Amino acid sequence: MRITPDYTSMQKWEDYGNNLLLEYKQSIEEGLDIEKYKDLFEAAARLEPSPERAGIADTLFNIVNCANIREDYKYNEPSDLEGIRKLCPDGTKLPSFDKEKLSDKLSGAWLGRAVGCLLGKPIEGIRTDELNVLIKTSGNYPMHRYIVSDDITDDMYENFRFRLRGRCFADTVSCAPVDDDTNYTVLYQMVVDKYGRDFTAENVGEAWLDLQPKRAYCTAERVAFLNLAAGYKPPFSAIYKNPFREWIGAQIRGDYFGYINPGDPKTAADMAWRDASVSHIKNGIYGEMFIAAMIACAACDISIEDVIMGGLSQVPLTSRLYEKVTEVIEKYRSGVSCQDCFKFIHEEFDEYSEHGWCHTISNAMIVTAALLYGKGDFTRSICLAVQTGFDTDCNGATVGSVIGMMYGTAAISEDWAKPINGVIDTSIFGVGKIDISSAVQKTLSHIK
Repeated sequence: MRITPDYTSMQKWEDYGNNLLLEYKQSIEEGLDIEKYKDLFEAAARLEPSPERAGIADTLFNIVNCANIREDYKYNEPSDLEGIRKLCPDGTKLPSFDKEKLSDKLSGAWLGRAVGCLLGKPIEGIRTDELNVLIKTSGNYPMHRYIVSDDITDDMYENFRFRLRGRCFADTVSCAPVDDDTNYTVLYQMVVDKYGRDFTAENVGEAWLDLQPKRAYCTAERVAFLNLAAGYKPPFSAIYKNPFREWIGAQIRGDYFGYINPGDPKTAADMAWRDASVSHIKNGIYGEMFIAAMIACAACDISIEDVIMGGLSQVPLTSRLYEKVTEVIEKYRSGVSCQDCFKFIHEEFDEYSEHGWCHTISNAMIVTAALLYGKGDFTRSICLAVQTGFDTDCNGATVGSVIGMMYGTAAISEDWAKPINGVIDTSIFGVGKIDISSAVQKTLSHIK
């Protein structure tokens, strides 16, 4: 008797054969010399799920894994820390942070992350054609407040492609609801508490397996989780059959390393690298290093531009991420309007494709633009991050975390804070809900 898996019960992320066209696109963007296999990728992608397709997919993975970089490829994007460090620009010297203000800054960062996440959560996955209708119809354009259940009309429920029923609206929750964007912040506090500041990538992998169910992980993290369970240790857990290896998943995980390294972006980025290497390579890793370093810089009394440049100081000059984030900065400095800058991002990346919508670089560009054009105003910054679409809850959370760290709790009005009630819910085993105030005190204990 032939035994085969029930392919209909497998989530799309878990079956490499379902993602062969994505693998081809990802590989081409990395500069891998595989164009001669394009027809084979396309033919295999048309096959129904089966052991035969799985065998072909294995062969295609081996082709990708053994491919060389094209000679005409203009980027140099290592994944090892030593290689990354050699290609990073010199960072500017930061002023010392005010230790007396640090507790409030951390409170602002934790709360800002939860608020930004909740702002984007009910519309995560929507595309801007429908998002614009929603916020304009409800009098929330330009966006300046949470989306609430009364904003959703019967027509939207029935006729939008995006499913709005059952979403977490700000008026239907009693705290920050379970979300991977906040789960990871809590999870890494636990990792540092257990393993110390010198935790390893393998420690992170152990925590992933021990502390959350499979369904808590998405895209690259889901693949890495399964790889870890099958015995693939970092960095191979990030590489084996993982077409999502440059998606946004690591970029949303770096905040805590910024929190516990105020004024020290290099150490924050080093910790972020250890974490990111579990599930990502190249720009997927750089995204987490960028965010962790920005937040570390945000603890100091410096401008938003300096915070962003401090983050970029931990990213290779020769990478696609550095190039595209720099393009956003240059547009801002040259007087390009906010609307035109976000239009540029939409022209560079297609929000209607999964790859463009969920890529590290497209969303890092949005975070950068929202911070620059938000000009330090918490409401404007998180709303710009969410209103433009793409990964709304991730970008809202990251921008909220940066601004919260820069300006503390005073930057976050009661209208934003009230639905959170100072509490974050998690899916972490044995944890459930946590008080932000307690999380802040634990954060302070992890600062060297």
